[in-house]
Amino acid sequence: MAGHPCRIFEPAQANPHGFVVVYLHCSEGASLRGYPAFVHEFERHGLRVIEPVTGKSWWTDRLWPEFDPVISAEAYVVQRVVPFVDAHLNARPPQLALLGVSMGGQGALRIAYKYPNLFPTVAAISPAIDFQKRIDEGVDPGLEQMYRDAEDARQDSALLHIHPLNWPRNQFFCCDPTDLRWHESVDRLRMKLWSVGVPFDCDLETQGGGHSFDYASRMAERAIGFVADRLERERLRVV
Repeated sequence: MAGHPCRIFEPAQANPHGFVVVYLHCSEGASLRGYPAFVHEFERHGLRVIEPVTGKSWWTDRLWPEFDPVISAEAYVVQRVVPFVDAHLNARPPQLALLGVSMGGQGALRIAYKYPNLFPTVAAISPAIDFQKRIDEGVDPGLEQMYRDAEDARQDSALLHIHPLNWPRNQFFCCDPTDLRWHESVDRLRMKLWSVGVPFDCDLETQGGGHSFDYASRMAERAIGFVADRLERERLRVV
């Protein structure tokens, strides 16, 4: 799609209402097909999934030449993936949801906060919200190309894109309390949303292996079940 690979998952029996999940992968680029628990839940709920592949883009609105020299990963989702889903999968807001893990989790939240009417439903597993840490640690050359410094990146984090009057109506996030790298920032997100009165669902207590494949798999039923339930609620919502 527009010069970049996208993976598409079609369940054996799709939900009759045409729901589509846009899945944002982690920094390792692992396909959701590598998560059998995810595939099982998508099959169970009849959810079609489209998975753009952007490498270690962090799903930002900054150009990262290793992905594309003229369009950011965020813009690719909004300007290329969403129209493709409309034209080829016959789905449009509010039939769309965002789901992501780790790098993709923070990207899903940030994009939903910036475009809540486009993505009124979002779920994030182990979202790496304080991704500016990776600049401080000097472990992510891509981020260092996209941002002047760690503070510049922090100003673009999901926390700084929450609008108290314009937010996704349905959001769920979770993080293992033993995930020492990211749990603090996810808890800070919980506190900020609560303080400004934005509704959300979260689980910051369940343990399952820290920041790991095992934890993401353990939370698949909860996160994808939330997405399926809220997509249905959006369908029935009276505007």
